[in-house]
Order: sequence, then structure tokens, then C-alpha cells
Amino acid sequence: MSLGENIQFLRKKDNITQEQLAEMLEVSRQSVSKWESDATYPEMDKLLQISSVFHCTLDDLIRTDISTQYIEDNAHYDAFWNKASKKITFGVGLILFGLSFILFLNAVFSNISFIDELSGMIFIIFVTIAVPFFIITGIQSDHFTRKHPYIEDFYSEEEKEKFHQKFIVMITTGVILILIGIILMIGLTEMIPDLINENSIIQTDDLIASFFLLIITISVSLFVYAGMQNGKYNIKHYNLMHDHDSVTYKNDKKTGMICACLMMTATIIYLILGFVWNMWYIAPAIFAPFGIACGIVSIIINRNNNEE
Repeated sequence: MSLGENIQFLRKKDNITQEQLAEMLEVSRQSVSKWESDATYPEMDKLLQISSVFHCTLDDLIRTDISTQYIEDNAHYDAFWNKASKKITFGVGLILFGLSFILFLNAVFSNISFIDELSGMIFIIFVTIAVPFFIITGIQSDHFTRKHPYIEDFYSEEEKEKFHQKFIVMITTGVILILIGIILMIGLTEMIPDLINENSIIQTDDLIASFFLLIITISVSLFVYAGMQNGKYNIKHYNLMHDHDSVTYKNDKKTGMICACLMMTATIIYLILGFVWNMWYIAPAIFAPFGIACGIVSIIINRNNNEE
């Protein structure tokens, strides 16, 4: 781009007319028109003023194609993944909160004969509410990626660095919460039996586990949201994921199929144990190992991927 094209691009980007720019620079509209057509060249003091008006460096204004620094998010990529991150985080958080809630019910109402069946029913309600968020987001994501398989990286280095600092804070906060949860769990295990009467119907182990799982819910929600937002800024990875010839795409498909099979197996085991033996409370012991297995599978499959 020439100097004139750069001036015209910056003016139009900020929705400024030639007359308005001329007033700002105290020149005639004809002067601005001649600059933009490269018929004449602004004096140095005017170049400095133009750089100040459009918040760019003099070197960029004169020597570079400045339009490359202002790639627009025409696909509304940022807004879409912000909404998707919130929906997935809410769904995951809701399921984990449901587990915490049924443990709390089992702890406080252990004297009710049908508490196991009631807890199982309540947990299924939580899952039923959460699952549509996953389904809707999955369908919308598939539609979005089919429509926009390639995205120009419009994020500035400043925006990426700003989020990176937030990412560190979110991950650190999540880890600290888990450590606090472990400390509280150990402390409460020692204290609660002394505070609760021996004849109490409250099951202290389940009560402590419910509070710990509540902390885990907050931590995991932070991890999920931070991870999805971090992925959002990695547009190169996004493009590779939708390039059918790339290793990233093939590894992602393989990981998705294996993890889907693992989680389906976990769900079948959980439902069998629940309906046959009323072991609805055993969900954490089933889903946690399968979830960890998914993470391990992903690491193994992608360990030699050097595309990024």
C-alpha cells in the first residue's frame, strides 16, 4: 500500500470523511484528496499529525501496508467462541454441582429409605438440563466451522498477551482452590466428628465430600473456561483442525472418537449400577477415571504433532 492508500484506509476505518480529516489537520479537503490519490505528499508536520490522529507510527504509515494490522473479525469468531465457552462451562459446572448436591442430600437425609433413588433422580435432572448445552453448542460449532473453516488471525499481540496473563490467574486460582479444598477436607475430617452428636443422622464422610466436590466444581469450571478461551486465541490451531490434510485434524478426529467411546462406556456402567444396584452415588468414582483416560489419550495421540 502507498502512503495515500494507507491514509484512505485509516480514514475509512474510523468512519471519518475527507472534510473532517481536513479540519483536524487544518488543511483543505482538496489537500487530503490529493494525498490519498498520491498526487502530492504531506509535509513532515502533517505526517506526524496524521500518525497521532490514527494512533500509528510514522514508519508504519509510510513504509508498510497498514491494512494488514487491522484484520477484522468478519465471521464474528470471537463472539461465537465466547458464547460457546460459557455454555460448555455452564454444562460441566452443572453436572459437577449435581454430584455435589446429591452427596449433600445423602449426608443430611441418610435416614430416608429412598434417598438413593431420589439422589439418582435428581442427578439425572441435572444431567438432563446440562446435556442440551453440549448438544446445541456442538451443532452450532460444527455449523460455524463448516461455514468458516479458515480464519485470519485478527488478534493483536497485545490482546494475546493480555489474555495470557488472565489465563495464568485463572489456572492458578483453580489449583489454589483445589489445594484449599484438600486442606479443608483433612481438617473437617478431624473436626466434624467432634462437633456432631453421635446420634446424629448426618453422614460426615458424604458431607465433607460434598463440600470438597463443590470446590472442585468451581476449579474445573475455571479450567474449562480458561482452556476454551486459550484455544480461541490459537487461530493457527483452529485452522489446522479444519484442514482435512493436516495431522492436527486427523489426531483430533481420532481423539474425539476414542473419548466418545470412553465416556459412553462410563455412562452405561453408571446407569447399570444405578438402576440395578441403586449405586447412584458412585458417579465420581466412574466418570473421573474415564475423564482422566481421555486426557491421557489426547496427550499420547498428539505427542509427536509438530505442525504448530
